[in-house]
Order: sequence, then structure tokens, then C-alpha cells
Amino acid sequence: MAFSPFKFLQEVRSETAKVTWPSRRETTITTIMVFVMVALASIFFFFADQLIRLLITFILGIR
Repeated sequence: MAFSPFKFLQEVRSETAKVTWPSRRETTITTIMVFVMVALASIFFFFADQLIRLLITFILGIR
């Protein structure tokens, strides 16, 4: 079975035509959702880190 670059490119083009691309509105909403989730996660991890730091310094008696 020989590899045919021409046939491969035809198949790639055929598969690409089947892809449904998101609209500009969907992309914008998804991007905003990602930024909101990153902000919430960073706030959560900041407070979790501060709490762990506080507990460790209390347990070890570090000032």
C-alpha cells in the first residue's frame, strides 16, 4: 500500500470541511468564562496558601 500525498491532502480537506467552527460570540463568551474561572481559582489558591502558611508557622512556632 503506497502513500499518496495527493490523496492525503484530499482527505484532510474533506475532514476540515466537516469541522464546525464557533461563532465570534461563542468565542468571546468562552474566553470571558476562562478569565473568570482563572480569577476565581487564583483567589481561592491565594487564600488556601495563606491559611496553610498560617497553620505551619503556628505549628512550628515560627514568628
